[in-house]
Amino acid sequence: MGSWGTLGPALMSLAGVALGAGGWLPGQYLVSRASTRQLEVQQSAAHRAELKDAVLRFLGVAAQVEKAAPTRSDGGGTPVGAELGRLLDDLWLAQAEIDLAARSEPLRGATYRYALRLAEAARGEIADASALRGPQVRFMDAAYDDMRPGRRRASGDPVTSQ
Repeated sequence: MGSWGTLGPALMSLAGVALGAGGWLPGQYLVSRASTRQLEVQQSAAHRAELKDAVLRFLGVAAQVEKAAPTRSDGGGTPVGAELGRLLDDLWLAQAEIDLAARSEPLRGATYRYALRLAEAARGEIADASALRGPQVRFMDAAYDDMRPGRRRASGDPVTSQ
């Protein structure tokens, strides 16, 4: 019985260490998962904010280009004035900013196609301003999808691709 008196406390101490480690490892795993998820949420929020700023800048310039674009019924090209030329430069710069910030190729493509149609309208190559609505809707849908993956933007009737 003398050996149990010395061996018992040592075994109990060893069991306590094993139980402590057994509780610590799952706890560390859960903390690590929570930290990783929190980091993903923060990065996603930062991406949304950055992309939102770029989209709003692009839309601001796009609205200016659309207002300044000549409206012609014959569809012939007109020389681009200095102010409109500066706006087109700003438009392509804003398009490049979205190209850098976007996570998805659909947004990059939709932004380019919308900017191209706006440039065509500015040069007088598009007679009907309604021709800009399809690329604009596709751009907005792609921007929303890039900012909020997996969630659909509420919209009316879908626009067919051109």
